[in-house]
Amino acid sequence: MKFVAPNTLENDKVILRIIEPADFDTLYQVAKDPLIWEQHPNKDRWKEDVFRGFFEGALACKSAYLILDKESGACIGSTRYYGLDEAEKSIFVGYTFYARAYWGAGINPLVKEMMFDFAFNFVDKIYLHVGAENYRSQKAVERMGATKVAEKMVSYVNEPERKNFEYALAKSTWLRAKR
Repeated sequence: MKFVAPNTLENDKVILRIIEPADFDTLYQVAKDPLIWEQHPNKDRWKEDVFRGFFEGALACKSAYLILDKESGACIGSTRYYGLDEAEKSIFVGYTFYARAYWGAGINPLVKEMMFDFAFNFVDKIYLHVGAENYRSQKAVERMGATKVAEKMVSYVNEPERKNFEYALAKSTWLRAKR
């Protein structure tokens, strides 16, 4: 079975919907907050021209999502699948960001759980790139059971190479944690 990102994923709190070209302005309204990017390797992604490159990369990958608050319908961020390696049976999950109003609200674990549960139907390992200075995200992925496996320079789509930590989460670890 080949991995294909579903058009939507949803739970009680959020809906993930594949990004469309018309979503730029909606998503940029969230992304233009400089504090979202404060610990991120690409600290200037809040600028419209830089964000446009990020958005074009999201469209091109065909597996990037708009994250919507299920109750209000408001856009609260974005995330994506990328870097599928069929030989290793692995995929990356990342490029995730949220409006600050949703920080600490338990949304990230819910989003990642949906994405991981779906992906583990097709792959045995999920990787995540986290900026070397992004302490919030490092803690978040470690709480989900991922372990740091490498430090490397990563070229983000349409952006310069930056130092990142690579985390891995095995399907067996994820399934054990969910019991």
